[in-house]
Amino acid sequence: MSADRLRFVSIVGARPQFVKAAVVSRAIRRRHDEVLVHTGQHYDAGMSAVFFDEMDIPRPDVQLESGSGTHAQQTAAMLVGIEQVLIEREPDWVVTFGDTNSTLAGALAAAKLHLPIAHVEAGLRSFNWTMPEEINRVLVDRMSAALLCPSETAVVNLRREGILKGVHLVGDVMAEALLDAARTARTRSRVLESCNVSERSYVLVTVHRAENTDDLQRLGRITAALDAITEPVVFPVHPRTRHGLDRLGFVPRPHVRVLQPLGYLDMVRLLTGARLVLTDSGGVQKEAYWAGVPCVTLRDETEWVETVAAGWNVLTGADTAAILDAVHTFTPPATRPDIYGGAGVADRCVEVLEAMSVAGASSATRIGQAQ
Repeated sequence: MSADRLRFVSIVGARPQFVKAAVVSRAIRRRHDEVLVHTGQHYDAGMSAVFFDEMDIPRPDVQLESGSGTHAQQTAAMLVGIEQVLIEREPDWVVTFGDTNSTLAGALAAAKLHLPIAHVEAGLRSFNWTMPEEINRVLVDRMSAALLCPSETAVVNLRREGILKGVHLVGDVMAEALLDAARTARTRSRVLESCNVSERSYVLVTVHRAENTDDLQRLGRITAALDAITEPVVFPVHPRTRHGLDRLGFVPRPHVRVLQPLGYLDMVRLLTGARLVLTDSGGVQKEAYWAGVPCVTLRDETEWVETVAAGWNVLTGADTAAILDAVHTFTPPATRPDIYGGAGVADRCVEVLEAMSVAGASSATRIGQAQ
């Protein structure tokens, strides 16, 4: 291996991470060596394998098959498997994405081995400590040597926490993935036909966060809103959400099309064709913005405050009346500022890590460093 050729281990485990890895792994492998580790956090075909097929993501080099369980059980199983990979591979960089248990496990394993961590999507904050994702992202940012931020807001959040070293504003890699997928989905996906809907004639719904799926009162208020909507509702259901709906005894009305989890191309086609999106997903909020689709966020706060400031995203929480009011009246402005970047973000991420390696800035994790 040449002196300027680096070794990367990238950690993925959930759908949003597969999307980000689709573009980042391609950028890494054009110039360097990468081992892609799939923790198995999302392990069924509908949540995992189809993404690798549709998005031309390199097949994982390591499958840990950590599966389900409590947060502690899942994270512990991942830690054991990831640590072994890192000991064997001795990477120059450990790349983590987003805010899942896979992200935290990858960062913890790397930090204990004194390996430099790059956090793609650093600096996001909801300021809601009841969210497991908030705990994960704050801890991973604290451990990371390279903090690759999608927005100026993320940079400011880190600065307020006293984190200045290794912070880089690169843009959002998901914009690049969406642009690629939207072109492909228009010719390959037939999901609109299978759902018997046409462009701009339906509402797309995604619900998966624990705050909504595990709290049956909140979930019940959301489903009450879906039943009361007077246009077609397309609702791909996450396995965690399915469990909550079963506990709730939810029987959808005929206009609510409840689907199994979909591949990325079908989801992109549904998103880009929708009149409106209802979601609690961070990724879908951004994708709706880039696609020019108004977004109603079923949460009380969001990390993607720029979409709200731009007038294309409104927060309703799980309030039935507020959701229905937004469905009927929410109209975004005529313009959409260019936020979060577009093509070339993945290459910028790799260039930052190359430059830090040359400068010797990646020789230790953030723990114990002066800020």
